[in-house]
Amino acid sequence: MSEIIILFLGAISAGLLGSLTGLGGGVIIIPLLTLGFGVPMHYAIGASLISVIGTSSGAAVAFVKEGFTNMRIGMFLEIGTTAGAIIGALVSGMLNPNTIGIIFASILLLTVVLNLKGKPDHQEPLIKGSLEEKLKLYGTFPDKGVLKSYSARNTVPGFMMMMFAGAMSGLLGIGSGALKVLAMDNMMKLPFKVSTTTSNFMIGVTAVASALIYFQRGEIIPVIVAPVLIGVVVGSFIGSKTLMVSKTKKLKVFFAIVITILSIYMMYNGINKSFR
Repeated sequence: MSEIIILFLGAISAGLLGSLTGLGGGVIIIPLLTLGFGVPMHYAIGASLISVIGTSSGAAVAFVKEGFTNMRIGMFLEIGTTAGAIIGALVSGMLNPNTIGIIFASILLLTVVLNLKGKPDHQEPLIKGSLEEKLKLYGTFPDKGVLKSYSARNTVPGFMMMMFAGAMSGLLGIGSGALKVLAMDNMMKLPFKVSTTTSNFMIGVTAVASALIYFQRGEIIPVIVAPVLIGVVVGSFIGSKTLMVSKTKKLKVFFAIVITILSIYMMYNGINKSFR
């Protein structure tokens, strides 16, 4: 019983940190379970995926209501992320836990770098006769009471990047939000608010696709998943409220340092074959 309470409190911390940094709770949950509680890597990934579904679903509803999320772009790109997530989950079952730990640490470091980079705010006009017009990958979003128009660009490279983001989500049990935003923001030139909110909408669906495979393999354990899911949702809620009154830039730098140390420790344990 005491272990479940400690796990619940740890999950609250993971949700809080994930919410404040924008990296999601999964980046903390995996190290917490594997290094802190000695949970086998695949069981930790299964629990993390369920927590990702919970936190994404709650936030996604609000963003859709406010008119920032582009449902059509999200559903189109979800084809790529879902296919990638299924492949990633299947590959995960074949890989050694220590190999997954090393990949996790590498992707975590990349995610921190992408999260700290300045993000330009694109607003591209629609090009007549383009692939984006044919697929209707354009829309409007509210900005200070005004509806602004935008259109996607570079759809094919963005779609391929989405497949990679989905594969990393299925393989590692994280939302891969930073990789999704990289595809939509840097490659497809979508406005920052649209890319982040649409990414959040997609994360839950991507996680469901891979979670089903982990469930079928018996790697989602209720006694681990329940406290993690509840704790991460509570932590994310606290984090969203804290974010309103915090200096986010300083917080992001501080947590980036913490997560970098964590990822180096994960890599060290993977190289020394400490995971099971």
